[in-house]
Amino acid sequence: MQLKATPSPRYIAPDVVIETSWEVCNKIGGIYTVLSTKAEVMRKEFNDQAIFIGPDVWTSENPSPYFREDRILLAGWASKPMLPEGVDVRIGRWLVPGRPIAILVKFDGMYRLKDKTYGDMWSDFGVDSLHAYGDYDEACAFSMAAGKVVESLAAYFRNKYNKKLLGLPKIVAHFDEWTTGMGLLYIKKRLPWVSTVFTTHATSIGRSICSNGKELYKYLYQYEGDVMARELNMESKHSLEKAAAKNADVFTTVSEVTADECEQLLGKRPMVTPNGFERAFVPKGQIMIRNRSTARKKITEVAAALTGKKYSKPFIIITSGRGEYRNKGLDIFLDSMATIRWQLSHKAVGNAVTYGSEQYLKRNNAPEEIIALVMVPGWTAGPREDLYSRMSAGETASGAPLSNPWTTHRLHAEEGDLIARKIKATGLDGIDPNPATSVTVIYVPSYLNGDDGIFNLPYYHLLSGADITAFPSYYEPWGYTPLESVAFGIPTITTTLSGFGQWVKKAFDNATGHSGVNLVTRNDENYSTAVHVLSDALLSHYYSTKGERRAVSREARETSDMAQWESFINYYYEAYTNALLITASRYPLLKKKIKNSLKTDINKI
Repeated sequence: MQLKATPSPRYIAPDVVIETSWEVCNKIGGIYTVLSTKAEVMRKEFNDQAIFIGPDVWTSENPSPYFREDRILLAGWASKPMLPEGVDVRIGRWLVPGRPIAILVKFDGMYRLKDKTYGDMWSDFGVDSLHAYGDYDEACAFSMAAGKVVESLAAYFRNKYNKKLLGLPKIVAHFDEWTTGMGLLYIKKRLPWVSTVFTTHATSIGRSICSNGKELYKYLYQYEGDVMARELNMESKHSLEKAAAKNADVFTTVSEVTADECEQLLGKRPMVTPNGFERAFVPKGQIMIRNRSTARKKITEVAAALTGKKYSKPFIIITSGRGEYRNKGLDIFLDSMATIRWQLSHKAVGNAVTYGSEQYLKRNNAPEEIIALVMVPGWTAGPREDLYSRMSAGETASGAPLSNPWTTHRLHAEEGDLIARKIKATGLDGIDPNPATSVTVIYVPSYLNGDDGIFNLPYYHLLSGADITAFPSYYEPWGYTPLESVAFGIPTITTTLSGFGQWVKKAFDNATGHSGVNLVTRNDENYSTAVHVLSDALLSHYYSTKGERRAVSREARETSDMAQWESFINYYYEAYTNALLITASRYPLLKKKIKNSLKTDINKI
């Protein structure tokens, strides 16, 4: 089944789309996934007129693995970009499906202009940079440099179009997150004929409210964004984000749950442009089968080396994402694993109102062990030498556990790591003494790019080895991790507070039983209930038959097919159309061209 987007039949194709983000060719979090998976469909629509701009934070000793320089691309512009001193660019291809043009910007030269920049932003847009700290200066230096690159590119394309007697080009400059806000404001002031789009993937103040343990949903409509920014020492980021949202031609976000948050905390209701995924990231046929086999073998090998135990046919659970302990539901996940360990050791069932574990406990086909992986980057000091040595020697099931048999990497300040503390507090740091079953929790506090020193496989490869994933998030504007999971045919559990969870609920008319996705209801007051619902949902899958698992895997893939970029990109095209129409209303030279390029073919969108 395909769930097609249904935007307005009006569609105005931009001549050029330039999108700026701190995560272009710079894999940090979910925005990298948004842009890298969107790139192929953008390239198909706009060819090399879809350009991505990111920070050049790389060196010759540490080059970006996601970028390949190409001096031929945009050579006419690159020869005379007319950029400020200390602002340099490298042009090449982003090494993701579609291979779009990427421009990496070295922005060191903007620091010397910081005081003037902040003064101008205050006088022109009311951006309060007085209380800035942390990554604010770095983000603003990059976004201002990116703004000047956009300005230079716009002049280049304008001259190019004029030479061909095509008139003024229709350019959309798209900026992601507060980290690019100053670039958008710079373009707004300097180039009124360029259309601007601003996307917040999660408001800075909303994320801060949740990270500080406050109840976002119960009191959302009582919070005032500026007041909370002062209370949480977030004034500068919030001020910049609010100004970018207010001044963009079109303001967008990724889900209805975040749209509510934006309207309340930023004072402007955004368009909703949900995030899709791209099939090209998912291996097919025998490659997927081989990947699953090698992933399961590696996961089992690591678990055996840590614990000294032999695992015959483990049931593998994965959770992953940012290291946001409460926001990502890592607290609930670990409490659920402790609950499952207790339930299995006592042959107990879960809460009577949940998924009916009792019927599954009567079956005898369950795997003998559970391995639960918490793949969340932390402050790691490197891979464990003792673990690496044991694996290299092939002594993975020696009978003697390593010290701290719950982590694959050494941690700086282990006592301050919330995941480590929870594992110890719940007793999951020790070897499960139950001889009949085994629940092993392993914390993987490293980025999984294929070179972590223990697994040495990228995240997507390891994901293919899971039996199920769980992402019981409290604050999740969209939720790429569960979408990635179903794309790989791995059933998943997420919550009603995630944008993806809400989309699934709507797409399946509140009946998600045949979607490959289980939804845990979460709010500000039902933590304990959510723990038991999650543990029962995991146990239901643990005790399911092979036929039931094949069916739910097929349902997961079908759900993923409904959320491909080929459908969801239409929401962005509608946003670009609206931005161009707004630009035409203030810039008469564009009016005629936009009117002539208006497409009414509903099949186009």
